[in-house]
Amino acid sequence: MIFYNGETETKQLLKWSQQASGGQSSLTLLLGRRRVGKTALLQQVYQYKKALYLFISRKSEPLLCEEFASHIRTQLDIPIFGNPKRLSDILSILFEYTKQQPLTVILDEFQDIARLNNSFFSDLQNLWDQNRLQSRIHLICCGSLYSLMTKIFQDSKEPLFGRADNRLNLQPLKPLYIAELLKDQDRFSPENWLIWYTLSGGVPKYLDWLSRTDVNSDLWQQWLGEHSLVIEEGKYRLAEEFGGEQSTYFSILACIANGKTSRSQIESVLEMSVGPYLQRLEREFEIIQRIVPILSKPNTRQVKYRIQDAFLSFWFRFVHHYRSAVEIGNFKFLQLMIQREFATYSGHWLERLFQEQLANSGRYSVIGNYWETGNKNEIDIVALNELDKTALIAEVKRNPKQIRLSQLKQLKEKASKLPLKGYSFEYRGLSLDDLGKD
Repeated sequence: MIFYNGETETKQLLKWSQQASGGQSSLTLLLGRRRVGKTALLQQVYQYKKALYLFISRKSEPLLCEEFASHIRTQLDIPIFGNPKRLSDILSILFEYTKQQPLTVILDEFQDIARLNNSFFSDLQNLWDQNRLQSRIHLICCGSLYSLMTKIFQDSKEPLFGRADNRLNLQPLKPLYIAELLKDQDRFSPENWLIWYTLSGGVPKYLDWLSRTDVNSDLWQQWLGEHSLVIEEGKYRLAEEFGGEQSTYFSILACIANGKTSRSQIESVLEMSVGPYLQRLEREFEIIQRIVPILSKPNTRQVKYRIQDAFLSFWFRFVHHYRSAVEIGNFKFLQLMIQREFATYSGHWLERLFQEQLANSGRYSVIGNYWETGNKNEIDIVALNELDKTALIAEVKRNPKQIRLSQLKQLKEKASKLPLKGYSFEYRGLSLDDLGKD
């Protein structure tokens, strides 16, 4: 698949590598969820630059050192005598080399070093503190496990705390790039844009999977057939992050994906307190997002949670929810359930698409949803221009035929409850036909 976006990250990485060449060594922390394209970005940026790529595979430390020593001999033409057994020995060789020659060193899946030798982080701290001023090295530590990578570099009790000079958090592609990809493949339509956004959330790997589907065959049979990688993907992505508490976290995410979006609703279903789990899912794992009605007071109790990642939301709503059918191989049942429910389910993601579209317009300073206690007087989109004192109040429907004047009248009644004195209002009904329009 063509490499989309990444211009900002590319510019920054090359800038820091250039600074290292001039004597200003730096350590860059590159974060991003699995499948988001971290390795592809690094390969794209450094394909014609002098860089050493080292992947932390899950083998013993001596075997990994043997592999890395071979790369160093071949790529840097450095004679290495003996057989290094420790990763700190490999880094010592590279620090010495960069005292004479500048080099970008990439350690991919950096967090997995903890499995091999947890003392390495202390060794790296010492090597970095002793050599960085004399070396010309740009060390890029790239990792997928967000919680562990954050702990390694941002926990004050960890040896590498405060050592990172730069941080990049690679995000999925914005909806505009999904539209661009669809147009490049001559597959664009508002419907396809919504489907691809809802299934991928802009994660490049999932977009690649979608790109490989046959336009002349049923999408759901391809996306969720017997041999589909989607079936186990959610578990693959999260099981390692959650460890022994996987079952509890999965249950909470399943509740949210199935419409139990408040803490009280989740606790009612699971019959347990979930406060600390919600906090970790939001702040540490960055999987869910805490949302409140637009213009609400800071201490409001009208809090909902939503899964930020569209793919994970879909996976928990359908694959995990109907796992009994999956386990007995009844994929046809799963496909039929999705065909029946997808139009309703994707409505929330259509709202998100329109919010992204409004944000990209540059006309609004605040965009959100509105609801009152008991989910009364819900408004799909409220977008404010606080400078011009204008407000867009919008109802979102998939089908343009479902937008009626009577609904717009109801929208005006709901908006009258908003604390927006002095604002002029615009009321709109937005449907699939409005995607991509100003």
